[in-house]
Amino acid sequence: MWNETCAISRSNEGGLMRADDFYQTNIENAVPLTFKSQTDSLNECNAYERNCLERFTGALGDVVVISNQDGRPCNVYIGTGEGNIFQAMLIAVNRIPEGLYLAPKALEKTALIGWSLAQYRFDQYKTSVTPKRILAVDSETFLSISLEAEAIFLVRDLINRPANDLNPSGMADVLRSIATQHSAVFKEWIGEELLVNNFPAVHAVGRAASDAPRLLSLTWGNEAHPKVTLVGKGVCFDSGGLDIKPAAGMRLMKKDMGGAAQVIGVAQWMMAYKLPIRLQVLIPAVENAVGSQAFRPGDVLTMRNGLTVEIDNTDAEGRLVLADALVKACEDTPDLLIDFATLTGAARIAVGTEISAMFTNDDQLADSLMRTGQATNDPVWRMPLYEGYANMLDSSIADMANSSASSYAGAITAALFLQRFVQKNITWVHFDIMAWNVGNKPGRPEGGEAMGMLAMGQYLIDRFNR
Repeated sequence: MWNETCAISRSNEGGLMRADDFYQTNIENAVPLTFKSQTDSLNECNAYERNCLERFTGALGDVVVISNQDGRPCNVYIGTGEGNIFQAMLIAVNRIPEGLYLAPKALEKTALIGWSLAQYRFDQYKTSVTPKRILAVDSETFLSISLEAEAIFLVRDLINRPANDLNPSGMADVLRSIATQHSAVFKEWIGEELLVNNFPAVHAVGRAASDAPRLLSLTWGNEAHPKVTLVGKGVCFDSGGLDIKPAAGMRLMKKDMGGAAQVIGVAQWMMAYKLPIRLQVLIPAVENAVGSQAFRPGDVLTMRNGLTVEIDNTDAEGRLVLADALVKACEDTPDLLIDFATLTGAARIAVGTEISAMFTNDDQLADSLMRTGQATNDPVWRMPLYEGYANMLDSSIADMANSSASSYAGAITAALFLQRFVQKNITWVHFDIMAWNVGNKPGRPEGGEAMGMLAMGQYLIDRFNR
């Protein structure tokens, strides 16, 4: 007899979720899931099931739980509409009772991962335990989906954590722990060390905060393998600085480290996968605070690569800290350089909140990422690095300004700013992401979200897993 306690999540340290909260390999007494489209026949059902399915049409959102004589579920019918099993799974999983369920063989991977993503809850600060449904899968499938699921959980958890918990030193603790877990090398430059080691922008942006700014580094893998460098914007809270945001604009700014969360998620996934790459992660971790040491509009910074930047707006701080990290990354001449950042509202206006805006200097890479994004239900859309807008960053007293006075082309000018800090011979891709679900949708609960991460991670596996 199946033990019903298997259907309830074990208690994780800190309330954080893991893949084995939602999947197991023992299929004994698992209740089968049956997917039906609007055109599929129900002729194979027995008389009792047909009676239970009297109002079942196969439409997307239809869910019928059939119970046996003792009231225990014995089958679940799920409508897929025109055959959208992925969406059907996202909708159905939270409409069925706690228990152990068995998916049909050869169910697509995205649907299997959707089983856990739809149940995700950030309950680290809650005293109650959220009940969970378990899906029985074979051991090979479990290994495949667990790496991706846990990478997404990690990204969501990090973004959802409040800034009084996940400050720059807290971000360092996270990356240090992951480095230890995977036998990687962790390093950080803190406070005045940033100036000594020529990271002037990271220091300038973060120096007003009580928690010192820092540049975090993780290095992993064989030096003979292709070099892949991930750079993530780690602004743990963004007040806007002296160009302070209004209250409404500041409310979600704990998520301004969403870029750092994505690269940590990708790194965790690739290291757990043991992908044959030489991986480096660089995260400028700062808080953009208001104080006597805050950098000012009109200040001029001399950047790590020698370019001078006039500060037009202190709320365009993310590109400044990324610039230092990108220059550092290029010094090792990676085969592929990737950055993630919650950089501009303009990108959200252009592509909305559920699509990742992508900029790159490589056409083939852009095409591959867009295809992979479609296959992984993680849509990305290429935006232009249009040099015609470069003069919008002109400064009368410095090599360039950190933002434009114009309200137009904000995402493009931000990407063009970053491009000035990337060596021309290096393949580079920049993701400008929301990293937040603004409302609850199936599989996408309100709060922190992995965006561009699945597309990027799967691309890396496809390219380097030889």
